[in-house]
Amino acid sequence: MCPVDLKRSLGENTHPYVVGPATLKGYRLGFHYYSAKRRCGALDILPDAHSEVQGVLYRLPWHLSDRLDQREGVQQNGYRHESVAIACGTQQYVGVRTYVVVKKTPTEIPPNDWYFNVVLRGAVTCQLPETYCWQLFDYMRGLQSACA
Repeated sequence: MCPVDLKRSLGENTHPYVVGPATLKGYRLGFHYYSAKRRCGALDILPDAHSEVQGVLYRLPWHLSDRLDQREGVQQNGYRHESVAIACGTQQYVGVRTYVVVKKTPTEIPPNDWYFNVVLRGAVTCQLPETYCWQLFDYMRGLQSACA
C-alpha cells in the first residue's frame, strides 16, 4: 500500500499512480505468510463473504510489472496474481490485479515493528478511512501482543 515503500523497492516514485482508497468486498486481511526478507508475518487476503478489505488502488505502468512481481515473490511461489473487483470512490474496477499468498500458514504470524509501520504509513498516506486505520492498528497490535 505504501507509496514510499513501493518507491524503495521498485526504484520509481509511485505516488503519482495512486488512484485512491479502494474497497475489496468478500475478503479479509490475514498474516498467514512468513516473509524471510522482512523476517515477520506479511499481509495476505483471504476469501470471506462477510468481510471487506480497505486498500489502495494504483494504476502502475506496465514496465513496473516484473519488478512488482519480484517484490511480491511470484517467481519464488510466495504470492500469486488474483483478479478482483474493486470499488474506488463511485467507480467499480474489474480485473484488478492483486497478490495472494500461495502457501498459507495455519496460524497468523505477527508483523515486526518495521512492517507494522510500513503498513500503517501506507494506510494513512493514501487516506484510508480513519476508523479502518485504527482497526488495522488494533489488529496488528493484537497479533504482536498474542505472541509476546
